[in-house]
Amino acid sequence: MTTQTADRRVQSSELSRNSKSVFAAAEEAPVVVTRRDGENLVLMSEREATEHRKMFELAAQIIAATTFDTGTLAERMSDVFPWMLALTPEAREECADSLIDSARASFSTNQPTMLLIEVTSWFETATARAAGLHNIDVAWLDEPLSVDYP
Repeated sequence: MTTQTADRRVQSSELSRNSKSVFAAAEEAPVVVTRRDGENLVLMSEREATEHRKMFELAAQIIAATTFDTGTLAERMSDVFPWMLALTPEAREECADSLIDSARASFSTNQPTMLLIEVTSWFETATARAAGLHNIDVAWLDEPLSVDYP
């Protein structure tokens, strides 16, 4: 599922009368619950709310790194994300640029998943390098291997 803006609107009375369908809709995308006696509310899944919170936390760290006044962008990002130090210097540069691009895209599309996947991918790459997995010899197949269907 992807994070979307709350396009569906329901009255609070509909939430009372038909909560099952409103909850099902909220699992797909945020739902605005309109109220006559107060401010409208947004109903969304906990997963979606967590993704937004994580996106804002990461964005705050990325913005902080871009505001430092010493070092290259990759060096400043490595101060904020120490796991980047496990990457090669070239990969740190690529990672820094990639994280900024993903953050901008996530904010402009209201899709936190893009930034979260990008950060997780780079983090896992750094973790694998720190564990020494980049030193393992890999044997590649010269020809495709045929397998039976399950």
